[in-house]
Amino acid sequence: MEPQGYPAPAKLNLMLRVVGRRADGYHLLQTVLRFIDYADTLHYRVREDGVIARVNDVAGVPAEDDLAVRAARLLKSAAGTRLGAEITLEKRLPLGSGLGGGSSDAATTLLALNRLWGADLPRERLLAIALELGADVPVFVWGENALAEGVGERLTPVELPPAWYLVLVPPVAVPTARIFAHPELKRDSNPIRIQRFSAEQAGNDLEPIVCREYPEVARHLDWLRRAAPAWVTGSGACVFAAFPAERAAREVWAQAPAGMQGFIAQGLARHPLRDLAR
Repeated sequence: MEPQGYPAPAKLNLMLRVVGRRADGYHLLQTVLRFIDYADTLHYRVREDGVIARVNDVAGVPAEDDLAVRAARLLKSAAGTRLGAEITLEKRLPLGSGLGGGSSDAATTLLALNRLWGADLPRERLLAIALELGADVPVFVWGENALAEGVGERLTPVELPPAWYLVLVPPVAVPTARIFAHPELKRDSNPIRIQRFSAEQAGNDLEPIVCREYPEVARHLDWLRRAAPAWVTGSGACVFAAFPAERAAREVWAQAPAGMQGFIAQGLARHPLRDLAR
């Protein structure tokens, strides 16, 4: 029997503000995160011998560095299970893109193996494990489009209208740590109150640094902004614009210069695996 596939959807940062920095160096953020229907896919086969292993090669992601593998090991320890798993990762989300691929893979692993192992840990416990793996992981476990604050652990649901997105993928990978370590990064934005996100609240404090350090990101952003308001997601490299209908997004994408890479995706109302945990 073939192992079942579980989606690990991408996210877009519709807004990202750096509002401070803790004594331990972690940045305090305020960001609105939206799931889109463009995803990695993970397959799991339960093992009785307790071994956890990724069984396929993924370019740029050694198995021992894979957040999905780390997530499985943390979950195994927390659940106290004797079971293991073989993990197959179909990688579709680019590395260093700001789409949250590794974080999403980790969250899907927590949600799926919690069910497949019969561990039945509550979502609250999974969220605590998620935060150990990285600031973006909790929102994928939580499963709702959200305003994330602090270092990603404070989540508030945000109402978002239906939308389609044109996402451009510049031919560079941006290391998040490099952007957050930049001496000229703005770290003192004022927090804003958000209940229903609006276009006027869009923006990304990381964008000026990303565009300065990675001219290809700036080039893609400049082209997209000729057609619609557009932004960098996360720490880049991807840039995106929102459209009210798929047709409008496709009309812009049809005008893209030869060789430019990207995709069109629909905004999701919630994570597709939201109901795997309680």
